[in-house]
Amino acid sequence: MPQRIGNVVSWGSDVEKETIEQAAKASRLPFVKGHVALMPDAHVGMGATIGSVIPTHGAIIPSAIGVDIGCGMIAAETDLTADSLPDYFDRFLGRVESVVPAGVGMGHASRGQGARRADLAPPYSGTSLLSQKQVTKIADQFGTLGSGNHFVEVCLDERDHVWVVLHSGSRGIGNQLATEHIEKAKGLMKKLFISLEDPDLAYLVEDTPEFDAYIADMLWAQDYARANRDAMMDAVLGELWTFVGCGRASSGAGHEVSRTNCHHNYTEREHHHGRVVWLTRKGAIRAREGDFGVIPGSMGTSSYIVRGLGNPASYFSCSHGAGRRLSRSRARREITIEDFVTSMEGRDWQQGKADQLLDEAPQAYKDIDHVMADQADLVAVVHSLHQILNYKGTT
Repeated sequence: MPQRIGNVVSWGSDVEKETIEQAAKASRLPFVKGHVALMPDAHVGMGATIGSVIPTHGAIIPSAIGVDIGCGMIAAETDLTADSLPDYFDRFLGRVESVVPAGVGMGHASRGQGARRADLAPPYSGTSLLSQKQVTKIADQFGTLGSGNHFVEVCLDERDHVWVVLHSGSRGIGNQLATEHIEKAKGLMKKLFISLEDPDLAYLVEDTPEFDAYIADMLWAQDYARANRDAMMDAVLGELWTFVGCGRASSGAGHEVSRTNCHHNYTEREHHHGRVVWLTRKGAIRAREGDFGVIPGSMGTSSYIVRGLGNPASYFSCSHGAGRRLSRSRARREITIEDFVTSMEGRDWQQGKADQLLDEAPQAYKDIDHVMADQADLVAVVHSLHQILNYKGTT
C-alpha cells in the first residue's frame, strides 16, 4: 500500500530518503494541484524525481518532462514460438545492429530511412529557428536507438511466444529542444526574481509565448519519439521474418499479433480529482483501467506486459521500469565485469563491449519483481517476458 509523506504519496518500499526529499520540493510548488505520486522505481533525477507523477495547473516544469521528451517503450508480440528460432539465433544480433544504428549521436549512414520522416519538422522552434544541422539531424536520427539504457530485445513469454521489445525516445533533437526550454525557464525565474528550492524546477506560466513555444515543441517531440519507436520496430520485425524464414524449410508464421507503444517522459492534459491539469509523468506510464503498458526490468532480468487498473491515487499511472539502484559512476566502481558477464548467461548480447555497458548491468538496478509487487494495486501482469537477445547503444 502507498505511504504518504507530506504532499508526496509513494508506492515504493525501496525508495531512498533523498528521492522523497527531492519529490517533496516539487510538491511544494504553488501550482502543483494535488499530491506528487512516486512510483516504486523512483530515484533522484534532474530537478524532478524520475518515477514521479506531477499534476500542475497554469504552469509546466520543462525539466520534469526531461531532456528525452517522449522517451518510452514499444513491444510487439509475434506468432513465432521458441521452436521457430534457429540454433544460430545469436547471429540475429548483427542483423539488428545493421538496421537500427545505436550510440551517442548516431544516425543512419544512408539518409534513406531517416528521410522518410523529414516532414516531421517542429511546427515552432521556441526562441530560435532550427539550424540546417538540426533539420538534418531530425531526418538522419529517425529510426535510430541512441545510447544509455535504450535497447532492443528479443524475448520469450510464459507461453514461449516471441516478442520484440524496444526502448528509445526523441533522440538528439528532443534533447536540444528540451535543453533550450529548460534554460529559458531558468532565465525567466532570474528575470522575475523568483527563488526556487531547486533551480532545475524552473517553470513556464500558461498563456505566455514561452509556454506556448514549449508545448508546441514538446508535443512534436512526443510524436517524433513514438514514430521513431514504430519505425525501429518495423525494421527489426522485417529482419526477424527474413532471418527466421531463411532458417526454416517452410514458414507459415511471421506475423505481428499485437503492439503496445507508450511514453514514459511526457505531459498531457488530463482530468483528475475534479480538475483539469497538466499531468507530467517523468519515468511513469499511463495505467488507466484497461490500458496496456510495457515495464522493462534491466539487462538479464524479466520485463512485463501489464494492464492498468485505473488507480486514481496514482493519477492512473505506474512505474516505467526497475529504476536505478546505483548511479552510473558508482556502478562502474562497484560492479565487476566478471559479475556482469555471469548475470547475462543464457542470453545473446554484446559481450565484447561489456566494459562499455558496465553501468547498465543488472546489479545497477532495483529488483523488478519487488517493484511489480509494490504496484499490485496499479497494474495487473498480462505477460512475463525473459530476454534471449539484448542489443544496446554504447558510448
